[in-house]
Amino acid sequence: MSLAPYRQPIRRDRVFRLLQSEPDFSGTRDGVILYVDDVSVSFDGFKALDHLSLAVDEGELRCIIGPNGAGKTTMMDVITGKTRPDSGAVYFGRDIDLLSLDEYQIARGGIGRKFQKPTVFEALTVLENIELSLASDKGTWKTLFARVDTAQARRIDEVLVTIGMQDLRHRAAGALSHGQKQWLEIGMLLMQNPRVLLVDEPVAGMTGNETERTAELLVSLAGDHTVIVVEHDMAFVRSIARRVTVLHQGTVLAEGSMNQIQADPRVVEVYLGEEE
Repeated sequence: MSLAPYRQPIRRDRVFRLLQSEPDFSGTRDGVILYVDDVSVSFDGFKALDHLSLAVDEGELRCIIGPNGAGKTTMMDVITGKTRPDSGAVYFGRDIDLLSLDEYQIARGGIGRKFQKPTVFEALTVLENIELSLASDKGTWKTLFARVDTAQARRIDEVLVTIGMQDLRHRAAGALSHGQKQWLEIGMLLMQNPRVLLVDEPVAGMTGNETERTAELLVSLAGDHTVIVVEHDMAFVRSIARRVTVLHQGTVLAEGSMNQIQADPRVVEVYLGEEE
């Protein structure tokens, strides 16, 4: 799939913005917020991505599935600037070339990533973790001792309600369950006001109740945010899936609704058949 019709030459006024620490991440083309176009990545001769192309709509909840080694993590690494591809292009919105930006620029521009293992400050409370994640230019120590203004306090309350931890705000993060730490980290990302959330295996190691709550949380975030979920738990994927992309050997094998994916004999052969 070529995404060339979506692209425009980058205008000179855009070139200046791309060189700054705050690129303009506003706007989409035809409702599509993220383009991965013909991307290939090789590691010591192994092709982790092989001419991968996909497009994700703004506000969409997209599930990415596939067997181990299919390229899911590498795809996220490319989108967030951790890995530079051998070839191809990645665009955010109209014409922001993500491959021209550093990791911190991409993060500050509105693409947040949550890794499989939660990363929170366990010695701090839930509230302190959230406060540290306030979108600002302040350093960590300034943030710790800064006074939270009314608007920020309101936003913190909103996020705590969203992640269901408003009654746990004064609990130490180290005392939380695994699922609660995952929700806290999602809340910390939400404080950065991301337009796109990349979430890697969010329910690994969770209880049944925690998995159900995580499904509700991610579904509630879609619309206000674009949510891309990489997950192996197919029962969880079925509970949240709107559109599913199946990766295999570094490229898109199939894409569609969960019913379409489950009925695709290629997907059953290389991935879903493993469940039986």
